[in-house]
Amino acid sequence: MKKIILIFTFLISGFIAQSQELKWYSDVSVASDLSIKENKPMFLFFTGSDWCGWCIRLQKEVFKTPEFVKWATDNVILVELDFPRKNEQTDAVKMQNAQLQQQLQVRGYPTVWFVSATKTAEAKVNLNALGSTGYVAGGPKVWLEGANKIIKK
Repeated sequence: MKKIILIFTFLISGFIAQSQELKWYSDVSVASDLSIKENKPMFLFFTGSDWCGWCIRLQKEVFKTPEFVKWATDNVILVELDFPRKNEQTDAVKMQNAQLQQQLQVRGYPTVWFVSATKTAEAKVNLNALGSTGYVAGGPKVWLEGANKIIKK
């Protein structure tokens, strides 16, 4: 009986862990279409995933918490714009990320820009900047308070 309970507990915890996985997009055009469809702003996370200590800390302290998972699922479309030193990327992803970095004048990592996406009559996508933030000490509660101020404007 104890084995069955143990196995059941293990399976349930696995499902809970899987349900907390967030969908991070790397293609801004796909994320833009979803942002427009769901009427949610895009969350553009500029990071150096394999070298930036503050980026890794932000992910650990905020982005990988249940509070953030719930908030992000309800409020934004997540986009990771990575500038790795070791991990490979396609030329298209590198070019897209560099263009957005220049357009939004990102000077350091981590930087999070919130933007709203709109389509023109010619089916071009415009990104309208709502505001930005970076690493904020204090965990998910403090970070999410700042993020809510930006997206509720």
